[in-house]
Amino acid sequence: MMFDFSGKTVLVSGGTSGINLGIAESFAKAGANLFVFSRDPEKVENAVTRLQELGAVAGGCSCDVRNYEAVATAVGQCVELYGKLDVVVSGAAGNFPCLARDLSSNGFRAVMEIDLLGTHHVMHATYPVLRKPGASVINISSPHAHTALIGQSHVCAAKAGIDQITRTLALEWGAEGIRINSVLPGPIEGSGGMEKLFPTKQLLDAKLKSVPLRRLGRAEEIGALCLFISSDMGSYITGAAIPCDGGNGLNLQPARYEEYLAH
Repeated sequence: MMFDFSGKTVLVSGGTSGINLGIAESFAKAGANLFVFSRDPEKVENAVTRLQELGAVAGGCSCDVRNYEAVATAVGQCVELYGKLDVVVSGAAGNFPCLARDLSSNGFRAVMEIDLLGTHHVMHATYPVLRKPGASVINISSPHAHTALIGQSHVCAAKAGIDQITRTLALEWGAEGIRINSVLPGPIEGSGGMEKLFPTKQLLDAKLKSVPLRRLGRAEEIGALCLFISSDMGSYITGAAIPCDGGNGLNLQPARYEEYLAH
């Protein structure tokens, strides 16, 4: 199925690597104008080059989502390039495995500020320039928002908060024709989360046995879902938390993960 986003502007926070870059690439292939940002200037430059190689008009800047003024400045640069926003994907995230008993206040705060506060910053900064009616906003969440996982109390809390932001803003912004949804990626090949949570072949094999489809997902599969939600075909979907995880959310506790965290 082909989607046409020609002439539309898509902003992706955290869109310079991993799943979020895969989402940006999907929109680029569909003809959209792209603007991406993350903290690392080199990653921004490489991502913009990659999106341009796919034929997209693309720009970006270095930005820390924990800093509201930086986010507002980045959004301003995007609008200066393209005008109002058609699609926003908020995907900047932090993650590391740590049992709650060992989790410092700073560690908990870091994930909450990147994931949850960062989502608020992106929502607040983009709202004035969203196309009304017609804009689509997607927050990248996780199955951990709904099902607990050992060693992920900080991430579970942050992602649950993101989904509640999604639901609340669907209520607040719906009358203006703005749709907002969460997408919940499962275990995705090559993502930073997989590398941190399952760094050995033994752990990865154990994880795959717990996924009903018995394989890792691909970033382009998350991108395809985002395209669908943001297209006219998804025009009556808002306030939803939509998994794309091979059934992973049904069984989040892989064998031997507890042993890994104990070391």
